[in-house]
Amino acid sequence: MTSSSGQQAQPAGGPGEIVIITGLAGSGRETAAHALEDLGWYVVYNIAPQLIGTLYELQAQAEGRDTRFAVVVDPRSGPFFSELSEVVQTLRRAELRPRLVFLTAKEDVLVRRFDSVRRPHPLQGDEGVLEGIRREREMLAPYRRLADVVIDTSGMNVHQLTMKMRTSFGSFEEQSLTVNVVSFGFKYGIPIEADHVSDVRFIPNPYWVEGLRAKRGTDPEVAEFVLENANAREFAERYLDMIAPVLRGYTGENKHFTTLAIGCTGGKHRSVAMAEHIADGLRQSGHAVRVRHRDLGRE
Repeated sequence: MTSSSGQQAQPAGGPGEIVIITGLAGSGRETAAHALEDLGWYVVYNIAPQLIGTLYELQAQAEGRDTRFAVVVDPRSGPFFSELSEVVQTLRRAELRPRLVFLTAKEDVLVRRFDSVRRPHPLQGDEGVLEGIRREREMLAPYRRLADVVIDTSGMNVHQLTMKMRTSFGSFEEQSLTVNVVSFGFKYGIPIEADHVSDVRFIPNPYWVEGLRAKRGTDPEVAEFVLENANAREFAERYLDMIAPVLRGYTGENKHFTTLAIGCTGGKHRSVAMAEHIADGLRQSGHAVRVRHRDLGRE
């Protein structure tokens, strides 16, 4: 924030978070920023460091003091970039708790990355990519020493860097896999968002039982009828065993949402009861679970 005298003003403090991402070109600055965007952070790219306080204040006024604000700054901001250290110190004095994240990588890795995208290094001028990398590394050395977090992405792919950012700056819930369990009726079509689809039409249908037809799979009487069937109980047990390594793998591969679809004929009885039962089993295993009965009431 700039005062009328032209000096960097100290923005008012608050419980919000500020993350400043910088580092070497080709080291993953934009990937790191996209990871924060996916977590709900407000992210601004390639601005003069002197604007960070002002933009944070505007965002805090719009969304409240618990706003999460991130900015990517690099030498492309020209002569303004040299004042990044002063800006960081000003924000720290204002008790805004900014965190400076510095991304780096080995020279040979950066050269290969630039070769693969067939783009010049922004600082190479009339020389080669390697000269541009070395010039930028020297220019950014003071900011690496100032950084709160240094991430060497030499051995990382984009998914691993994304996971690193999520574990560093996301809440526990944001780092976890959320499992969406959806019941549906095959006569209305398979959910297009489903990662796994299971058919429970092998279970005797409560529709044909007097006193159960008008009820739903969420009613205890229907759930008891469905789950007292030996095949249904075995299916649920084996389904939970089968899906456990899949969910572990999704977490390891940086997948944060998955949809398990359970279908019967109309989506009213069997699929609803089984979806609720499977969701309970997943919760007992420590998963964050959401349940949706897509076609319940559609009849």
